[in-house]
Amino acid sequence: MTEPQQNKDETSKALIKKCTYCQEMKPLTDFQRRTGRRAGPYSRRGPCRSCRGLAPQERAATSAPYGEEANLSAAPVTQHSLGANTAVHSLEASLPMEAQRPRRKPVTDKARERHRQRVRHLLSRLKPADTRALRLNRNGMIRLRGKTDQGRRWHQEIELDLAMTLVRERMAVIVNPYTVRRLYSNKEFRQYVLKRDRYTCFFCGGYGDTIDHLLPRAKGGHTTPVNCVCACNECNQVKAARDVEEFIESGVPQPSPDDFEPSDNPDASEGTLRT
Repeated sequence: MTEPQQNKDETSKALIKKCTYCQEMKPLTDFQRRTGRRAGPYSRRGPCRSCRGLAPQERAATSAPYGEEANLSAAPVTQHSLGANTAVHSLEASLPMEAQRPRRKPVTDKARERHRQRVRHLLSRLKPADTRALRLNRNGMIRLRGKTDQGRRWHQEIELDLAMTLVRERMAVIVNPYTVRRLYSNKEFRQYVLKRDRYTCFFCGGYGDTIDHLLPRAKGGHTTPVNCVCACNECNQVKAARDVEEFIESGVPQPSPDDFEPSDNPDASEGTLRT
């Protein structure tokens, strides 16, 4: 077999990939490209285009084996030709009620303020750590070390002010007077903040799955447990580099209606925010 024919066969084999969640064979164009240095020309990420927009509960139900709580054999996901939106709605209809995204009561201003007070109380419990033991090394810097999401160790040298901020805001601990260690990898830190805030947007009270900085990084904020909260994608983009109070006073976007459950008597559920 000649080299062009061999490359053609390899290309045809790589045009289809199984989704990690719905377990369906779909075209390679339905998957996001991997951007790492070791990624090949046909390397793609696990979830397909339809499953990327699902909530974590729906993903878990979609990937569950036959016979468990999420049994999707009765109503399989539609083909890619029907569109990503059709596939998502078909999947939601086939899931049992307990496996779908939790439905929330309509969020009121009182409920939003109560959730913000709860998060602020959790942040206030993170007492600043003592940084008096830190000393500069011969290069006039502090050594910061940590691990990547894949478990690989890394290290770099940072300024003393940054090291003191990371330690004070509980993002790192002091190993010795010249070294601090970061407590979380990027993936671990994201999961920590989302679970701490119960996947609830700090600003609008809707479903949130992104991380936002209370003090924007453009104004000197850092990625630490004290400065980061859960936010929905819309609030995260609209807030941009504005302060929290400025963003709230200017008007917070309303949560998506898909997060609400229908209620015949809205007064009976006023002030309720289910997380």
